[in-house]
This record gives sequence, C-alpha cells and structure tokens, in this order.
Amino acid sequence: MEDGMRTELEAAAFRRLVKHLRERSDVQNIDLMELAGFCRNCLANWYQEAAAAKGLSLDKEEAREIIYGMPSETWKAKFQKGPAKPHKHAGLTSSRSTFERRAGASSLWNIETPTGPAYR
Repeated sequence: MEDGMRTELEAAAFRRLVKHLRERSDVQNIDLMELAGFCRNCLANWYQEAAAAKGLSLDKEEAREIIYGMPSETWKAKFQKGPAKPHKHAGLTSSRSTFERRAGASSLWNIETPTGPAYR
C-alpha cells in the first residue's frame, strides 16, 4: 500500500473514532482510561503533539475542542457525571501502568509504520 493511501485511511479511521466519541457522550473519560488506557484528552494531547511536530502552534484547549467538538468545559458541564469514584482512580493507575509498560511509555505518534503484505 502506498504511503499516501495509508495516510488517507489512517486519517479516515481517526475522524471516525472522533465522530464516534462525540456521539457517545455517555461514555466517560475515566471509563475509557480504565478500559483502553486513553481518553478524549489523550487524543487531544496527541493531536497537539502532532501539530507541534509539524511546527504548528495549538494550545491544549484548541486541541480538546477539535476532539470534543465543543469547548471541553462545555462538554463537562453537559455530559460529565461528576467526580470519579476512588475505586475508578485505583483501576486507572493499575491499567495505565500496564499500558505504559506494554507501550514502552512512548508517544503513539512515534510508533513505527506496520509492515507486511497488507501495508505494501
């Protein structure tokens, strides 16, 4: 697969993920972190890092608004169900450290491009 085509497909998958997360405002960030090791804020941080890597200036709130589809404070006021329970934070610490060990605690923007027949 050509690099340009792979980039287009990755961008389409990313846009679909963001759209899905916008539609699923019932899913809380703490639950995403606990189950998947990332949340909407993580996506915004990665987006901000990618912009910086290309020499673009994007602050945290601008990046979050791109992911949330609205200012993050507006999203919190409309959809956040309150502070997380202590057991949620304990699970988050446990799952996050497991995720970081598996990922080598590196930025997801620095992963190598997959190889193999499907990527050629």
